[in-house]
Amino acid sequence: MKRLFTLFAMVCAMALTTGCAVNRATASLTPGTDLTQVKTAYVVKQPKNTHGLDNLIAANLEKRGYTVTRGPELATPYPADVSFTYVDKWMWDITMYLLELTINVRDPKTGFPMATGNSLHTSLTRKSPPEMVDEVLDNIFKAPKK
Repeated sequence: MKRLFTLFAMVCAMALTTGCAVNRATASLTPGTDLTQVKTAYVVKQPKNTHGLDNLIAANLEKRGYTVTRGPELATPYPADVSFTYVDKWMWDITMYLLELTINVRDPKTGFPMATGNSLHTSLTRKSPPEMVDEVLDNIFKAPKK
C-alpha cells in the first residue's frame, strides 16, 4: 500500500509540473514571397503599445541593413517595400514578461501577409523582448522559400 501511495504521489507531482516550460519559434512564407528583394520597411506602431516593440523591431531591421521608417497604421500603400505589424502578449509571473510575439510581413500595396513569424516562451524559458524580436525575425528571414 505504501508503494502504491508513493507511486501515486510521484505521478501527481509529474502531472503538475508538465507544461511549465514551453519554447516554440516558427515562421512561414507565403508561396512566391522573396524577401531578398526588400530594401525598405515600414514598422506599424500598435496604438496600445507601451513596451516599445516597434522601436525594437525597427532597430533590429536597421541592424540587418534595411532602411526603416515607423509610425501609425496608414491606408495602403505604405511608403516601403514591405510593412511589419506585430501582436504581443505579455504575462505576469513575479514580473511582467513577453510571453508571445507574432510579426507579420505584409505587402505594402494590399496589406496581405507575405510572411509570419512567432515566438512563444513561457516563464521558465522566457527571453527578453530584444531576444524575442531577434528570434522571430531570424526565423522569418531564414524560412524556406516555397
